[in-house]
Amino acid sequence: MTAPACTGTADGAGGVTVLTCLVVVGQRVSTAEKEHEVDALVAMPGAGIVAIEIKSGQIAVEDGRWVQGSAGKQFMIDPVTQCREALYALRGYVSEDPRWPRQHQRWTHLLVFPNASIPDDFALPQISRDRIVDRDQLDQLASVAHRVGRESGPADRPFLAAETVDRLAEILGGRGLPQRDVVARAAENADIADALTREQSVLLRAVDALPRVEIRGGAGSGKTYLALEQARRLSRDGQRVALICYSHGLASYLRRVTAGWKRRERPAYVGEFHALGVEWGAPAGPDERIRSAESVRWWEEELPRLMSELADGLPDGRRFDAVIVDEAQDFADSWWQPVIGALRDREDGRLMIVGDVGQSVFQRAGRPPVDLVPLVLDHNLRNTRQIASAFLPLVGHRMELRGGTGPAVRYVDVPEGADPIAVGDDEAMRLLDEGWQPGDVALLTIGSRHPMQVELQEDGNDAYWETFWSGEDIFYGHVLGFKGLERRAVVLVCNGYEGIDRFRERIYVGLSRATDVLVVVGEIDC
Repeated sequence: MTAPACTGTADGAGGVTVLTCLVVVGQRVSTAEKEHEVDALVAMPGAGIVAIEIKSGQIAVEDGRWVQGSAGKQFMIDPVTQCREALYALRGYVSEDPRWPRQHQRWTHLLVFPNASIPDDFALPQISRDRIVDRDQLDQLASVAHRVGRESGPADRPFLAAETVDRLAEILGGRGLPQRDVVARAAENADIADALTREQSVLLRAVDALPRVEIRGGAGSGKTYLALEQARRLSRDGQRVALICYSHGLASYLRRVTAGWKRRERPAYVGEFHALGVEWGAPAGPDERIRSAESVRWWEEELPRLMSELADGLPDGRRFDAVIVDEAQDFADSWWQPVIGALRDREDGRLMIVGDVGQSVFQRAGRPPVDLVPLVLDHNLRNTRQIASAFLPLVGHRMELRGGTGPAVRYVDVPEGADPIAVGDDEAMRLLDEGWQPGDVALLTIGSRHPMQVELQEDGNDAYWETFWSGEDIFYGHVLGFKGLERRAVVLVCNGYEGIDRFRERIYVGLSRATDVLVVVGEIDC
């Protein structure tokens, strides 16, 4: 256990400079020969490092040997050797750490007998009286430790620097241990979130009685899980189901999940809305990544109109008993007509849409032309409470934070003239250094795409999204394409967003994609 203690020393201007000491209680250290324990370790700037051995009860020296205890129960002890060996073992461990300064430091030892009285003229070859604190000197322990720390080692050896004390605290904490603890906690949080999300499936019992329903909820509320579970339940009951979304990334996720289900549980169609039109016979259309007036007109006007015509001509066997739409806020008004047209029963066929109006990052806000019963999810289950607290002001409605705990959100400034993406790269590498696996980390941009994303997308969207699932490298993405997805650790880069429409919504999406660790590079002004 470590604890800071402060001592004040006067500075030249009459003020006080506060120096932080390090106090470690019960520090264990293991060597090939034996296990050691330093009862107390004190590292003091301006002095040195003192290992303290504490022996309670009666202490005596008989025939040159140390004895602890009363006449009825006595033990032979060797506090000097015990303290020095523990000190040497700890010094060896610390000196081998690459973070420790190569320059020799002042290390020494001290004995404390809190119940015994030691005569002033005490003397033994292995230790002098001035390195022992007895029961009458306990109030002087700090000053004695400081004195022996200054007197240890050669006179020309420098005293302990404040930054060296900080380095000692880091080294005694171990190498790699803190972040592995966070990763383990992330796995535990995921298990808890899965359990809480499954609890929400009881809502589907109510939905069974509601053929047309809209489920609204903020990020991390379990909307996609409910969409998937309802698709499985209805398919298992023999209904022909379409599970539809807008984005490539979310569609790839939905397909991967459903591919692992039993055949009778798999929906008849899982994928993007526009790809459904191609399946019906519509042309593929222009490259969606090249945004132009022509491509926008095709995807948002001409293709939906063509899909409506194709839906009218579908044979009964290719129609659906139920359509479930995830991230429904991404859909334009013109898209809902072919969705309804794909139902066997256009008047009463099942329609379930899930979404979050706060994540409306596109310039479209369509609504299906039918009455829907609204159900609201007001819990956040997926993000740690620290991350959820960061985006909660952007949600737009009250949410109860039921996720696990994790580290605070880290905000990183971009130096003047520096490239935000380069700073983001450094932060992503830092996460890997801390123990996260590449498959745990995503780097997302708000403005222009990361050069790695540009390069990977040259091979097509299918190949690009395979990199998301492979887990072999950090995933480089954009908040617009990452909606509905998540990573344990996310670096969100606020770059080149001047003049971007719906910037507030993009920030909300970006902040909510991390489940356990979130690093924000650049300023958020929304």
